[in-house]
Amino acid sequence: MPIPIEVTAAQIDLGQRFDRSVAVVASPALAAETIICTLTANTDEAITEGVDLDGWAAYTVGTSGTAATLRIRQTNVSGTVVATSGAVTRTAGQLVEHSVQGFDAAPALTGQVYVLTLQVTAGAAASTVSATKLAAVVI
Repeated sequence: MPIPIEVTAAQIDLGQRFDRSVAVVASPALAAETIICTLTANTDEAITEGVDLDGWAAYTVGTSGTAATLRIRQTNVSGTVVATSGAVTRTAGQLVEHSVQGFDAAPALTGQVYVLTLQVTAGAAASTVSATKLAAVVI
């Protein structure tokens, strides 16, 4: 016989553990790694495991582009890499979508900043980011 449920989570507010940003910060110029989205996670909450991260972007590959790499980093464009998609083959002028997922087991204890970056290999002109999303779940 199954054990009946005696406790419910219906009254527990987990909203503070979910953060997201959909604002496009910039588009990559030439072949430079560029921050395309930024998010400050609410790491003031008790952290038992870390922060689960999900990044996504839609963009048009710039002139001469041959591949693209999407990364999630801590703090800024030179911060610790949490996740990378690796170089994925892309064609100049192509409108594509791209995603990367990662897990940060060592976030800052207060307000960890995460950035989603895009780098287009061999880009001879700016690529254009049309949409983006960076989401975090504090666990």
